[in-house]
Amino acid sequence: MGGFPILSVTTFLPLSGVLLIFLFHKRSADNVDVARHIALWTSLATFVASLVMLRGFDSGSSSFQMVELVPWMPSLGIAYHVGVDGISVLFIVLSAFLTPLCIISSWASVKSRVNEYMVSFLILETFMIGTFCALDLLQFYIFFEGVLLPMYLIIGVWGGSNRVYAAYKFFIYTLFGSVFMLIAFLAIHFLAGTTDIVELFEKKQEFSFSVQAILWLAFFSSFAVKVPMWPVHTWLPDAHVEAPTAGSVILAGVLLKMGGYGFLRLSIPLLPDATSYFAPLVFSLSIVALVYASYIALVQEDMKKLIAYSSVAHMGYVTIGIFTLNVQGVEGAIFQMLSHGIVSSALFLCVGTVYDRLHTREISRYGGLATNMPRYALIFMVMMLASVGLPGTSGFVGEFLILVGAFQANVLVAALTATGLVLGCMYMLWLYRRVIFGKLYKTDCQTMSDLGLREVFVFAPLVLLVFWMGIYPVSFSKVSSASVLHLINNYELALSSPSESSDQAGLPIRTDDRQVVAQALWRPVDRERAEGLGGAH
Repeated sequence: MGGFPILSVTTFLPLSGVLLIFLFHKRSADNVDVARHIALWTSLATFVASLVMLRGFDSGSSSFQMVELVPWMPSLGIAYHVGVDGISVLFIVLSAFLTPLCIISSWASVKSRVNEYMVSFLILETFMIGTFCALDLLQFYIFFEGVLLPMYLIIGVWGGSNRVYAAYKFFIYTLFGSVFMLIAFLAIHFLAGTTDIVELFEKKQEFSFSVQAILWLAFFSSFAVKVPMWPVHTWLPDAHVEAPTAGSVILAGVLLKMGGYGFLRLSIPLLPDATSYFAPLVFSLSIVALVYASYIALVQEDMKKLIAYSSVAHMGYVTIGIFTLNVQGVEGAIFQMLSHGIVSSALFLCVGTVYDRLHTREISRYGGLATNMPRYALIFMVMMLASVGLPGTSGFVGEFLILVGAFQANVLVAALTATGLVLGCMYMLWLYRRVIFGKLYKTDCQTMSDLGLREVFVFAPLVLLVFWMGIYPVSFSKVSSASVLHLINNYELALSSPSESSDQAGLPIRTDDRQVVAQALWRPVDRERAEGLGGAH
């Protein structure tokens, strides 16, 4: 990129739109169309900048690229440090892609405090992109937690009738979990003398197993809430139901992915021993979430709440894939996060489309919409089939890779994970049948118009991506493959190294001993690797 700070431009470009909205708001407080256009064109410019970044990214390299390093607090070893690898680069593009779609979808539905609404979304975009390119622990925490404030306002100000309760619940859950992560970051700075993520990787800082376990649980308290995993998932259905449509799109499309990204960026590479030890816990919670959330979705009468519980179930696939700790599982988890970001966003937009016309989300109030809304029925069908993992759509690729990775890790985990496919088909087909098929006998449904030009423009790129990712997945997976392979190789190397470290009680614990014990608990030990470990003794 010739030294051009493309990451900083992509990250902070939305703030230029915020400044312009404030300037024009002072001149003409009543002209809300100006704020809409500024937000739209700023977000489109940010998306173009993210594509320039993606074009300059070398997918064959596993190292961080487009790195920018500027001292911030030199006395504490803290700097402004950004960079991207194959794990983070596509999430930046996803964030920049969904933001203009959210602004377009809100063009007519949001009529109060439009200036503040657009400002909230632009600030939120900066925090989202900053999270995925941060290479300093403190900087990561600032961006990671920064998303809470604009999303809290989006839910609490422009949400439904119970918006204040949902906004408080969202804020308290996520903030409480992240407090422990901040304490963990401070502990790492005290133990390692730095908060620079790249330096921590290069130094291969080896904490004792007891320290790793404590740090891992602190990270888990934050990332599990953000995913969200069972049983700390209860904030999500309330937040989705009360949030405006665009808020639900960003919440499901990007914010949930920050938890999975945190596991990949910090938990696995920094704390490999604890990751291996706690993998059975993650498997157990993920399978419970997968099955439990699917059954809860089956009995929902609110379309948004059904899709919200389906998000909990689908993110269960993601955490299972991440903690299979093999290449297929991790690649599948990343692909599934990208796919879910597209599909869930489109499903929430589908709900918002009919809500804007009938002002209700009750499934029983609809029926027979295929008669007078054929374009809507077609797009809804595509996204419903992608959600259940139909071959040829984006949902199939991620779920298939996760199942392959889970089968390599543990056959029982793979079998239980596969039950989610059947349950997912049940609740999504049930939803589609009741809303789209049947006789169009309700008077208010008969007057509903089909998708307009603006709505088709919003859905078109989402449909294109669903088929593109399903038919030609290598164009996406090749971006992350080198970084995933590097992550897994370093993880296995850290576990197999016979270095000794003392626990808190002063007892030496060999890393390879912990690896053998952990593998015996939850997955078969590779024969050649086990013989090699046995020879080391």
